Amino acid sequence: MRGRSAPERTIVIDGKLLPDVLDDAMIHAVVHGFYDEIRRDDLLGPVFNGIIAAEDWPVHLAKMCDFWSATLLRTGRYDGRPLPPHLSIPELGEAHFQRWLSLFHATVERLCPPEVADLFLDRALRIAHSFRLAIAFHRGEDSMKVLPISREALS
Repeated sequence: MRGRSAPERTIVIDGKLLPDVLDDAMIHAVVHGFYDEIRRDDLLGPVFNGIIAAEDWPVHLAKMCDFWSATLLRTGRYDGRPLPPHLSIPELGEAHFQRWLSLFHATVERLCPPEVADLFLDRALRIAHSFRLAIAFHRGEDSMKVLPISREALS
């Protein structure tokens, strides 16, 4: 993982310069490592493998790499809408999000330097919370009862 060239290092997220070790190669490693875990997981594997056919996984992984590249590197490569597919999964609940975040946390801790792992996890926590709020609203549930999942809850 080589990092980005000097002109690309001016990305600022939450008032901090983006760590220059974060590049598309690291994003690829995180996405592929994470979804390897997802596909084997007893709780999440059946959900993901039931929706994404084996032959469609390469396309999904490429899309997720583009999503994280756009999110963290500001590449603009992702132009999809990630929420609607999640709204159509009736069994998706709190346990799924908790497990998703726990696996993601373990993956970024294993593959990234601490400052990059923190950046990934911060974004994942925000995304998960917004999805949980949207799902509750979509289902007619009280979204005011949906509290953020904390980093501490992932240990």
